[in-house]
Amino acid sequence: VTLFLQSYKEKMKELSVLSLICSCFYPEARNKLVDILLDWMDIDFADMEVKAINKRRSGQAFEVILKPPSPVSDVAHNLPSPPKRDISLEDIEKKLEAAEDRRKYQEAQVLRALAEKRDHEREVLLKAMEENSNFSKMAEEKLQMKMDQIKENRDAHLAAMIERLQEKEIHAALVRKNKELREELTA
Repeated sequence: VTLFLQSYKEKMKELSVLSLICSCFYPEARNKLVDILLDWMDIDFADMEVKAINKRRSGQAFEVILKPPSPVSDVAHNLPSPPKRDISLEDIEKKLEAAEDRRKYQEAQVLRALAEKRDHEREVLLKAMEENSNFSKMAEEKLQMKMDQIKENRDAHLAAMIERLQEKEIHAALVRKNKELREELTA
C-alpha cells in the first residue's frame, strides 16, 4: 500500500494541474487518468476493490483496497538487497575514531556554549553592579547636595534672626535712652 501511495504521489506530481482539474469535472477524463496511472504502476483492476464512502459536500469519496499480492507477483516486485560487503577491523576502527571525533567536537561545542553563557552572565552581573554603584553614588551626591542646601538655609535663617535681634536691641536701647532723656527733662 505504501508503494502504491508513493507511486501515486510521484505520478500526481508529473500530471499537470489542468488535467487534474478536468478529471474532477469529466468522469471520462478521470477514468482515462486512472487507467494511465494503473498501467504505469502495472496494477490490474482485479487486484483492487473500490468501495464508495458517504457522499460529502465536497463530492464523492472512495476507498481503494488493494488485494494481497499473489505469490507470483510477489517475486516480481521484490528487489534484491545489495550485497553485504565484508567489514574489516580497519573500517571499524576508522568508524570508531570518526565517532570519537564527533563526540569530542560536540563536547567542545557544548563547553564553548557554556563558557559563552557564563561570560554573558558575568557581564550582566558586572553591569548590574556598576549601575547599582552609579545609582548609589548619584543618590549619595544628591543627598549631600540636599544636606548642604539645608545647612545653608539654616545658617541664613539664623543669621537673619540674629540680625533682627540686634536691630531690636538697638531699637530697645534707643527707646531706653529717649525715655531717660524725657525723665530728666521732666524731672
